[in-house]
Amino acid sequence: MERESMEFDVVIVGAGPAGLSTACQLMKLAQEKEQELMVCVVEKGSEVGAHILSGAVFEPRALNELFPDWKEKGAPLNTAVTGDDIYLFNGEKSAIKLPSFSVPKTMHNDGNYIVSMGNVCRWLAEQAEELGVEIFPGFPAHSIIYNDDGSVGGVTTGDMGLDAEGKPKDSFMPGMELKAKYTVFAEGCRGHLGKELIAKFGLDADKSPQHYGLGFKEIWDIAPEKHQEGLVVHSAGWPLEKDTNGGGYLYHAENNQVFVGLIVDLSYSNPHLSPFDEFQRYKHHPKIAQYLEGGKRVSYGARAMAKGGFNSLPKMTMPGAVLVGCDAGTINFAKIKGNHTAMKSGMLAAESIFDALLTGDEGGKDLTSFSEKYQNSWLYDELYKTRNFGPAMHKFGTFLGGAYNTVDQNFFGGKLPFNFKDDSLDHEQLKLAADVPVINYPKPDNKLSFDKLSSVFLSNTNHAEEQPCHLKLADSSIPIGVNLVKYGEPARLYCPAGVYEVESTTDGDKFVINSQNCVHCKTCDIKDPSQNITWVTPEGTGGPNYPNM
Repeated sequence: MERESMEFDVVIVGAGPAGLSTACQLMKLAQEKEQELMVCVVEKGSEVGAHILSGAVFEPRALNELFPDWKEKGAPLNTAVTGDDIYLFNGEKSAIKLPSFSVPKTMHNDGNYIVSMGNVCRWLAEQAEELGVEIFPGFPAHSIIYNDDGSVGGVTTGDMGLDAEGKPKDSFMPGMELKAKYTVFAEGCRGHLGKELIAKFGLDADKSPQHYGLGFKEIWDIAPEKHQEGLVVHSAGWPLEKDTNGGGYLYHAENNQVFVGLIVDLSYSNPHLSPFDEFQRYKHHPKIAQYLEGGKRVSYGARAMAKGGFNSLPKMTMPGAVLVGCDAGTINFAKIKGNHTAMKSGMLAAESIFDALLTGDEGGKDLTSFSEKYQNSWLYDELYKTRNFGPAMHKFGTFLGGAYNTVDQNFFGGKLPFNFKDDSLDHEQLKLAADVPVINYPKPDNKLSFDKLSSVFLSNTNHAEEQPCHLKLADSSIPIGVNLVKYGEPARLYCPAGVYEVESTTDGDKFVINSQNCVHCKTCDIKDPSQNITWVTPEGTGGPNYPNM
């Protein structure tokens, strides 16, 4: 198929904090050196911010470097953190408030802000466009262009107007080739192109496997008398029990709104566990319900997050390309923050690319200068000091692991002479369904807890009708023949959007994929025990349309 082609100096995949920071830094450097630079950003969402979901308590360190005058420029950082409440929930009714000295310093939020990262990204996109960046929302990067020498040469955007069988309809429009000297992949956690690059170039050789959590978020309008603007609440413990790690949060944002959510580590072992229903239970705990009761839920979303940290970071460069942000896994889970680290990784990539282009480099090289810049940056220092945080929790459990992390971070600054590794694979942790207890979740009360379909409705998720399914099965017999027999087909439960079902028919059980419901969280790509499901990009603008998540 012949495709139209456009050439740029740099193509950036993903208009999240990492991708947009890369773009802004590139153009700032170009202006400083009076160089012309052609930079484009492709974004699969219908608009910038449509697919952004983050808690988020935001640390402005990278933003201070990128735009020191961000306040004057109107960046939407409007709610400074005024207090931290951290609880241990030791049952569905009781809670212990932890004193500051018993909590790792990384959990303290002095100088941080409660934000909508969707709105922060919209603001970053405005800055990028003012600097001369071209941003194309609604154009997913579908595949990678490789040069004759094997280096990355850009991306091809997805075809539009295909029917369910992949055949062109009357509305068919082929995707475009966007060629670049260097391509930056900033797709977010478990990006499907990043996943391909890591495998093709062996970027994760000698690294611990990446680990993941599934994060939920809802926005609620609450009564003004219950609202405490700037208050940050975190919790550990219930409803997650035994070998299921994670934690909850509730942030008091502006305009009498709170952001409430739960993160469930995807290393859990009971296939009967439903992360969505654990989140619904979480909201009934008195410490959370006291704020939500009488309020109105206005938005819902879910997204996987990479939380392996320093030990799981792949090599981030390869010939012609750089992986940045959550596509690589730069989140600092000890802080429960990844936006500032994603931004910094993008800024470092921009500096390395610009330095190369300034010398007349025509692209296709492995930018070794990035590794040097990274290792000399505060990003490396921050991630290195928290390298043991996740592995300690997995190795010793929530309580002993938490105690170790408190001592390591508060008294030794992350410099205890240990290097714990967690070399397990999240998708291999499920036990046989017959060997573990079934979990009976209460029915939603439609006041604090809700079902999946009404939740997906609030995410404004939509996909063009009659298009190829973007959830690919390597073997269509495995869901019923293997996963149902062994694990009760856990896709029905780990998916937070009701995408997967098992229907009983006269011809036997049938595996159904409701891809229209998909919120692009990538959990199925991560947790499927047979690694049989691959998430790829659907037609452009498909997926959630988060207004201010």
